Amino acid sequence: MALPRALFFGTPDFAVPALQALHEIATVSLVVTQPDRPKGRGMRLAPPPVKQLALELGLPVLQPTKVRTPDFAATLREHNADFALVIAYGRILPKAVLEAPRLGCLNVHASILPKLRGAAPIQWSVVRGESETGVCLMQMDEGLDTGAVLACERLPIGADETSAELAVRLSALGAQVVREQLPRFVRGELVATPQDHERATLAPLLSKDDGALDWSRSARELHNLARGFSPWPGAFTWLAGTRVKVLSTQVRDEHTSHSEPGKLLELTRDGIDVACGQGSLRLLELQLEGAKRLRAADFSAGQRLEVGQRLGS
Repeated sequence: MALPRALFFGTPDFAVPALQALHEIATVSLVVTQPDRPKGRGMRLAPPPVKQLALELGLPVLQPTKVRTPDFAATLREHNADFALVIAYGRILPKAVLEAPRLGCLNVHASILPKLRGAAPIQWSVVRGESETGVCLMQMDEGLDTGAVLACERLPIGADETSAELAVRLSALGAQVVREQLPRFVRGELVATPQDHERATLAPLLSKDDGALDWSRSARELHNLARGFSPWPGAFTWLAGTRVKVLSTQVRDEHTSHSEPGKLLELTRDGIDVACGQGSLRLLELQLEGAKRLRAADFSAGQRLEVGQRLGS
């Protein structure tokens, strides 16, 4: 039996295992990814990870600067694909593109829809203290992750797991869904279940300021924020007007109420304990802008911190 013909849209590391999986179960006639971007200290143009794998596999690559053009949609139709698989491509696709393959476009989305629709579901699942997440295979429409769901797989979120660590596991799970469920989709064995739009929540695009630590919040909330925004945009606070990155944390106490949130409670070899609105947070690794990351004890000694000092703006 001939393999189905597929298009693939994707860009970052997260999408690489899914492309590898698709290559194993379908004839991938075209890989669409974002243009090369400047990277590193020299700001040299670097290909996105999906392009690198596509070239290794000998697959043709297209890197359009615009997707809302008649020519682009026409190019896709020329491939006579059965379906397109989209995962972390980075652009919203118009109706003409969605309808170019015979069976339309499918998306592997890193949440249990309709929860956490949008650009950053992995980060927000951690920041919001979710204990479980997963990936959904979805039939795409013109809305923001609003299409009918074809299949879902779930996994637990570790209490101290960062979004970067979770992304690796979800990426592998997405590839598993591609291998197991896409052949069933092509055979017509999957039932598309419409989403309950009233239960939808959003996972908006991240900004650099999202990582600000508000010490009036609980220690658990701040720990979730620090691990959820690791590595980007990163958690941060202020020390005497200087911005300090907070790279890793630990909940020290969840119950004590403090009248002076942000106050340094204890400086030890193991970390820096900071008062929160509820409980206290232990800072384990910190970094000044432009400097190297340091264990909290080394940072404390270098900055000559004292119990009673305050963090925050």
